[in-house]
Parts: sequence; structure tokens; C-alpha cells
Amino acid sequence: MLAALTEQDLSLTMLAQDKIGELFSQVDDAIQGVRVFANPGGCSGISFGMTFTDSVNDNDGVLAVGGFKLIVDEGTLQYLRGVEIDFVDRGDGNASFVFNNLPSMGGGCGTCGSAGSCS
Repeated sequence: MLAALTEQDLSLTMLAQDKIGELFSQVDDAIQGVRVFANPGGCSGISFGMTFTDSVNDNDGVLAVGGFKLIVDEGTLQYLRGVEIDFVDRGDGNASFVFNNLPSMGGGCGTCGSAGSCS
């Protein structure tokens, strides 16, 4: 297992901590934490997401936050060092987690021919 993660590796705003804590309180006891993952795709080449997980693997780093664990595998962590996860509720039923301070990974707006997806 990776060493315990710190807020310098990956951080959550208070809004994100509160929302994840609220969601985590609604799952069964088999859930070990919230896994942050990376998938190929999009203009930047990588998109990120989160899901509940019932396992912690040998190559995972763990950030203990409030009443839950944030779990990130070694491969994903290389893209997320210094990133802040926030929860944004626009008040119109459109709420989501956002990843702030993502490092530039090449590509970007205008390079894939899909300018509409960059706004």
C-alpha cells in the first residue's frame, strides 16, 4: 500500500467533504471508501470520476477524511497530485463534484475539433 496520502497529494473542500460524508453514511458497512479513478478520453486525454469501493488494493493510497476514506491507485495519483476536489451546487438541480487545479496533460481546447466540449 502507498503511504497515507496528505492534503498536499489531494485535497477536498469542506463542501466536498460534507457531501461525500452524507453519501457515505447511506451505504452499507462493506464499503471501504470512495475511489477516485481516471479514464482515457476527452480533450485532455483523461477524465476523472469517483465511486464507492469495497476494497483497498496494495497499490492504493488512502486519505482519511472525516468519516470516510478517499482511495486512489498509484497510476491515478500521478495525475491528481495537488488537485482539489470540490462540490458545486448551482441551485438548479445541477450539482457535481469538480476537480480543480488539474495539471495540463496536452491536447486542450481546439486540438480535437470539438470546440463545443471546451466551454
